[in-house]
Amino acid sequence: MLLLAILFQDDTTFEKQSALFALAISDILLINLWCHDIGREQAANKPLLKTVFQVMMRLFSPRKTTLLFVIRDKTKTPLEYLEPILREDIQKIWSTVPKPQAYKNTPLSEFFNVEVTALSSYEEKEDEFKEQVAQLRQRFFHSISPGGLAADRRGVVPASGFALSAQQIWKVIKENKDLDLPAHKIMVATVRCEEIANDKLSRLRSDEGWLALEEAVQAGPVPGFGKRLSSILETYFADMDYPRHRQDSSLLQRTSELESRYDLEASYFDEGVRNAKRQQLVLKMLQMVHHSYVALLGHLRSKALENFRTKLEQSLHRGEGFAAFVRICTQSSMLEFDRGCA
Repeated sequence: MLLLAILFQDDTTFEKQSALFALAISDILLINLWCHDIGREQAANKPLLKTVFQVMMRLFSPRKTTLLFVIRDKTKTPLEYLEPILREDIQKIWSTVPKPQAYKNTPLSEFFNVEVTALSSYEEKEDEFKEQVAQLRQRFFHSISPGGLAADRRGVVPASGFALSAQQIWKVIKENKDLDLPAHKIMVATVRCEEIANDKLSRLRSDEGWLALEEAVQAGPVPGFGKRLSSILETYFADMDYPRHRQDSSLLQRTSELESRYDLEASYFDEGVRNAKRQQLVLKMLQMVHHSYVALLGHLRSKALENFRTKLEQSLHRGEGFAAFVRICTQSSMLEFDRGCA
């Protein structure tokens, strides 16, 4: 959980930039409101709320932000009486905000989830205040649960991409450009998924076990090449439910295990970008091990062919049936070749 406190200043430009930044990166925007301001035309936070609504028109986002209004220093008036008045105030502000033609008749609920809670006065009712704060804290702890404060998770940037995302969002805002969050999400996903894929490939490329296997296969057939390669890749997934002692010799299936590690780290980024970078990673891994696999096949082919010739010559010297023994030798050599590929 990341908390960001923004203090708005008199500078209108910076205030709008800060509000837009807060909306762009936040699941929940908490707005403190004094109880005595509810229903007043000159309430302290009304200009701020108007600013928030105005900048929302520049934020092309597929998800709704939660506006959590915290009524401070609550009086004896029950919350069930205060909340409708506050919601009416909010609706009036929304109605007066200039909107693009496309959003002229769009209701507030299309952009925001509005939540209202209240806190007693710390000075007058300290124990009650602390208890209410503890309850509010729990709502934040469980904010992404179904029905929670931040239940709308569409378009959320994973934690590993947050720093890059926030940096680029602020850059766009400072340049006074409209902020297209879906396009921004694609950019962040592209950068991060490529970084994750490159990291997996780099780690495999420098793996000592792989380097030793790569060198050994150049000199001659390596018994259990497939199992050894699987074992090397397995070290990248010690924390996953990796299928042990695989018998399949397909390089594509072996590289898919390293690819699974990529999936784990990239799972929260845009699906289209994630899959595209995944395919690129598979191709690069196959290209990387291909020359060693070809070398192994060459050794196995030469060995199988040599054994075939030797057995065939021996059968000819013994005067055995040529056609029948060629068939037997062929089957034996192919079986030997297939076993060597495992």
